[in-house]
Amino acid sequence: MYLIVGLGNPEPEYSYTRHNMGFDVINKIARKCEIDISRTKFNGLYGSGIIKDEKVILLKPQTYMNLSGQSIKPFVDFYKIPLENVIVIYDDMDVSVGNIKIRKKGGPGTHNGAKSVVHELVSEDFPRIRVGIGKPADEYDAIDYVIGKLDEEKYKALEAGINRAADATIYYIEYGIDNAMNKFN
Repeated sequence: MYLIVGLGNPEPEYSYTRHNMGFDVINKIARKCEIDISRTKFNGLYGSGIIKDEKVILLKPQTYMNLSGQSIKPFVDFYKIPLENVIVIYDDMDVSVGNIKIRKKGGPGTHNGAKSVVHELVSEDFPRIRVGIGKPADEYDAIDYVIGKLDEEKYKALEAGINRAADATIYYIEYGIDNAMNKFN
């Protein structure tokens, strides 16, 4: 069983923002694989289904970004999911728009949602898919950059990364992380 988690913020005002790329990827996977993600448990919106003969749970924590781990940890414990099968998807300013980076494990960097996951799981040993959002022109503008509403044109530019991350996740489930890293990184 795999737990596939997209990080984001639950309130409508965060829709169509760079910081909700994780939620957008989960929504894309849910549509492609016909998985309904309308159930609630452990402060998360989730659904379960099958991807390439593997049972999966798609999860969007409803705790706000900085507390995401508080929703993920109970799912991991309840379903007894090994950390190598917990795939966490989130936005990353250090990855260019349209690109993704898949990693087997590693530190959270400056991403507060990833920090929460590491803190709650007491481990950095889980795979992640970082979706590129690029950097703001002005370093001091980072918060506005990640949570500011995007117009249609700017959001469309990010959709390439959303689609790539969704495809990479499905490919990962079927062919493993090493093959996914070789194909999508």
